[in-house]
Parts: sequence; C-alpha cells; structure tokens
Amino acid sequence: MQTIQQTPTPRIAIEPGFAWDRQNAYLFDIDGTLLRSRDRVHMDSIAACVRSVMGFEITLEGVSVHGNTDTGILREACQRAGIAAELLETQVEAILEAMGQNVAERREELNLYLMPGVKDALSHLAKRGALLGVATGNLETIGWIKLEVAGLREWFRFGGFSDHYPVRAEMVGHAARKARELAGADATVCVVGDTPRDIEAARANQLPVIAVGTGNFTFDELMAHRPEVCTTSLADLVAATRVAP
Repeated sequence: MQTIQQTPTPRIAIEPGFAWDRQNAYLFDIDGTLLRSRDRVHMDSIAACVRSVMGFEITLEGVSVHGNTDTGILREACQRAGIAAELLETQVEAILEAMGQNVAERREELNLYLMPGVKDALSHLAKRGALLGVATGNLETIGWIKLEVAGLREWFRFGGFSDHYPVRAEMVGHAARKARELAGADATVCVVGDTPRDIEAARANQLPVIAVGTGNFTFDELMAHRPEVCTTSLADLVAATRVAP
C-alpha cells in the first residue's frame, strides 16, 4: 500500500490544554483522512445499483459528496433525478445491499493510497492505550473492505457507518456510544476528519475534533471552524509531537 507524500509547509494549531494524543478513544473518518481512492468503484456503485434495483438513471453531478454519507448522497442524487422520495424509501435497503455487494465483487479494482502519517499516528495512539474506531459516511460493508484492502483493518475494533444513519452527526453519535460501551462510560472520545462536516458532527455530539487537511479542504478552511486541533497532515502532527520539548 503506497503512501502519498505531500509537501506543503507543515502547519499545526492545537487548542491550549488539549492533549490530542491522550484521549481514550478516537473515531476516524476514512476517505480523505485515512486514505483516498484513484478508482471510481465506490461512487459508481450508487448509480449502478439504482439502475439495477429501480431501473432509473441518476448521476452524482452537482451532488456534494465530501463529508456526506452514502445514504445522503443516494437520496440527494435521486431527488435531483426526480425520483419521488416515497418511492425511493421503499427500495433504499435493497439499493444499499446491492452497493455493498457491488464493491465486494469489484474489490480487486480498488486503487487506494494512504494519507501521510496514518500508520504512524495509529501506532502512536495505540501504544498509548487508545481505543480506535471509525466513523465514516461509507456503508459498513464498503468501509471495512476499504480498510482491509488498505492494510488498516487490524487497527480498528468498531465503527459507525451510514447504513442506518444518513445524517453524519447521528452516525458519529452512534459511534461515540459504541466507543463508551467498550472504553467506559466516562471515556473521552475524539473525532478525526478532513471536512467541515466532520467538525460539525463532532460539535453536535460535544466531542473534540482533530481536523486534517489531507482531503478537499485546506488548513485555513478547516481552521475557520475552530477544531481543537488542525494540522496539514497526521504525519506533521506526529512529527511535531515527537520533537516537542
């Protein structure tokens, strides 16, 4: 699994008093935070499965996908295509199941690469005893497949996915509850993501957030939402921590 090296000047901002690597549990977004895809397998599965299940043609053109959830993307694309919400709801479960099967059948076509510093960050947190989970807009089947193909599955004990939580804030809340079931009712839980929607979802659940500028949003764009931590990459954050006095 290749890691893409980025070369912007490292920038890190940490809220005074917040220890980014001393939380009890972490909820990592997948796309843009842990890895990215050079293929279209996942995104193409949405239109392909609407076609196979319902017989309608849709497109993701004009749909906001960054920080969205699979279920949210599906509903928005169908709305833009003029498919009645009432009709779609009768077939949503079948479409989501078909999407998981579609990606599973095409997993050999997945062309993924890791964001800088991902394995170092996961190792660093795990050595400190942190519980690691994912909170992603991916469907559960698709999310775990990506992590398996990327060689990251072993790090994560649980996850929150969009199968039953089309709203990211609700999905993050569900994942946080699972984290506290495993780590203890008083466990501190931190969200790690690359979009303003990750920050908004964390805020909706009163959770701190580490914003990483390895997706489609810059350091400055993420900083405008005032996360507890903002960094150009996980690699930069870990490196800065290691050299800190």
